[in-house]
Amino acid sequence: MYIITKEVYFCYGHRLMNHAGKCRNLHGHSVKASISIKQQTLNEQAMVCDFADVKACVDGFINKVLDHNFLLHKDDPIIPALVANQEQFLALDEHPTAEVLSKMIFQHVKQQGFNVDQVVLWETASACACYRED
Repeated sequence: MYIITKEVYFCYGHRLMNHAGKCRNLHGHSVKASISIKQQTLNEQAMVCDFADVKACVDGFINKVLDHNFLLHKDDPIIPALVANQEQFLALDEHPTAEVLSKMIFQHVKQQGFNVDQVVLWETASACACYRED
């Protein structure tokens, strides 16, 4: 099995409504996402695929949906205030954790036809979450 990994960087804000610690407060992250693509064989150029193709796929999704956006659970009581002030946000069915974001990126890349092995989202330099389908 061959595996390549492309890293991308972006920023977002969020909060985890029912979290017992500091994450219940509004805050932001500058994150790294590592997207790994796998193939049993290499293509005619001796590659799994072109890194640029992975970057274009991921960048389009991240720039449109996640980057510099405020991510909230759909039941967050702050949403009416954001709407009233015409602030940008994305309401999710799940809490906006690193685990959920890594799954969102994974599913988008998979839907675009890539054979995704895993997506790892580094929320800080020392903490990451990974999503993969086994």
